[in-house]
This record gives sequence, C-alpha cells and structure tokens, in this order.
Amino acid sequence: VQLQASGGGLVQAGGSLRLSCAASGIIVSRNRMDWFRQPLGKERELVALITSSGSTNFADSVKGRFTISRDNAKNTVYLQMDSLNVEDTAVYYCRVFLYNYWGQGTLVTVSS
Repeated sequence: VQLQASGGGLVQAGGSLRLSCAASGIIVSRNRMDWFRQPLGKERELVALITSSGSTNFADSVKGRFTISRDNAKNTVYLQMDSLNVEDTAVYYCRVFLYNYWGQGTLVTVSS
C-alpha cells in the first residue's frame, strides 16, 4: 500500500490549497480515509475523514473551511482548504483508517 500526499506549499492567510492523497494497493472508496495534521512541536490531530459510504466529519477548528472528497476513478482523496490562517500551518498526512497506513506528509505553511 502506498499513499502519496501532495499539494502543500506556502500560501497567504485567507488563501486556499487543495491537498491530494493518491492511493495504490487499496481502494479509497471502500475505506475510511483520514487527513491528519501535525504542527511543529505539537501532536498529530485528525482534521477530516470520509467513510466508504461518503459521510464526512471535521475537526471543529476547520469546519466550514475545509472539505474532504474523493475521486474514485483516480483513487484519490482530496482536502480542499479555504480561508486558511496561520494556525493551519502543519504537515498534513493522509491515512487509511482500517490498516493504519500513512502517507509521507505534505507541508502547508500559511503566512500572515
């Protein structure tokens, strides 16, 4: 199983980014897929999830700003992040919940 996270970068506060998590070895539509983030020096936290049925859930800190979705044809999960603020700066990781497989992380830096 491989999870390839991408899409991170430097963005100004108020801007947007879309992260991608391309999977191989598993079918994302049949799994609960999670996005986590880990700010420097802090613990990793669950940001968003999407279940096999398509239900989604979000951390309170990102509700209304982040959206999680998937493209079954591309076997990829996305995290659309809008209205970014400096507190969103972190390394973002995707995970296959059932098997606890993790991607390598992609850095998001939000400047004020």
